[in-house]
Amino acid sequence: MLILDTNVLLFDPQAIFHFPEKSLLIPLAVVEEIDRFKYDSSETGRNARQVAINIDNLRTRGSLKDGVKLNNGATLKIVGDSSAESRQDRDAADAILRLALKLTPHVPQEGPIIITKNVNLRLKADALGIPARDYEQATARDTNTIKGWHIKDMEQHAIEKLKAKLPIPAEKYKLHPNEYVFARQKDNPKIAQCAKYTAQTKELWPLDDTTKHCCGIRPLNLEQVFTIDALLDDNIKLVTLAGKAGTGKTLLAIAAGLHQVFAMGKFQKLLVFRPTMPVSRDLGYLPGDINEKMKPWMQPVYDALDFIRAQDKKMPNRTLPNDIMSCQEILIEPLTYIRGRSIPNQFIIIDEAQNLTPLEVKTAITRVGNGSKIILTGDPAQIDNPYVDAISNGLTQLVDKFLSSTISAHITLLKGERSELAETASMLL
Repeated sequence: MLILDTNVLLFDPQAIFHFPEKSLLIPLAVVEEIDRFKYDSSETGRNARQVAINIDNLRTRGSLKDGVKLNNGATLKIVGDSSAESRQDRDAADAILRLALKLTPHVPQEGPIIITKNVNLRLKADALGIPARDYEQATARDTNTIKGWHIKDMEQHAIEKLKAKLPIPAEKYKLHPNEYVFARQKDNPKIAQCAKYTAQTKELWPLDDTTKHCCGIRPLNLEQVFTIDALLDDNIKLVTLAGKAGTGKTLLAIAAGLHQVFAMGKFQKLLVFRPTMPVSRDLGYLPGDINEKMKPWMQPVYDALDFIRAQDKKMPNRTLPNDIMSCQEILIEPLTYIRGRSIPNQFIIIDEAQNLTPLEVKTAITRVGNGSKIILTGDPAQIDNPYVDAISNGLTQLVDKFLSSTISAHITLLKGERSELAETASMLL
């Protein structure tokens, strides 16, 4: 017997269908709490409306009070609370605890178990002797364990072949498509070559040029070399970049996008989305038009554009126009308005993607049209969304699900390059 919390249903509106052969209970206070979100224009509001629709559709099968049988063998029941405490206090968490305490003597073997993403509720339940656990879908691997690149020691003949711009067989290395390798010679590690795994031929191909730059932005370390290669590769339609603050995720993505829009003409526009926190909420009554409303949220993007423009000015052959901050080829928008769109022939960046739920990431990626490329950047260790964590967030789930895809690449950047102070603070604080 499982009792579902509000945050579970708002995180995944299909959650009631993911517990086969279980008895599911939803307190009436949870239904009331979900109802408060239904007018929200964010993804949470849409999820609240979808939950209500899903449960309402089940009424055709019978009474929700008595319990409705689902296709997967589970039973769903909505449970009211007529106690005096309930009438005075409409808090869903307390209603869940009261229901669990009430049912415990009657079902000692099969529950009840509280399913919630609220850590404090799990702590309260444990203090009262009630089993409680997080709602987890398929467990994803941490981005710290999926770097997207490796350092391999190889024999001299293999290194010589790579340096001669020839591929080498790579089945024995058990790599995923588009993973990168820094190949070092066993007896002389100073002799090395960067390469990329091609799943179609099961070979490692040497990178043609590890000194590529985009609008004056050059790679400063090994991970950045791999990142720029993935960002400029036409065969890779999805790139995910993870790493701590200062590793260059957003800067490299924007620089690569500008380079391919203005220098190469591959894309019509550079489109940068950034979730507003709380995630994708309405911007409220901030003064001004949409650009003025978004400026506080988008300032990191403007800072990156300003830095790239300064670096581009130092180049003998400039790439960017003088009016880069206001030209029509660059659009910076809130992620709130991406639903329902189709976006062809554009270089799309979603920054701070670790704050998105898997459903929000799916919504964003399914907007990508023909000829477009999408990049998601984020640091799973810095999450502001209360509904996700380092594993359940949309970026981490996306990396895990697309690991075997031949049209995607992932890079985890480790070394901070913002400044010596920023790197020291990241390590010590």
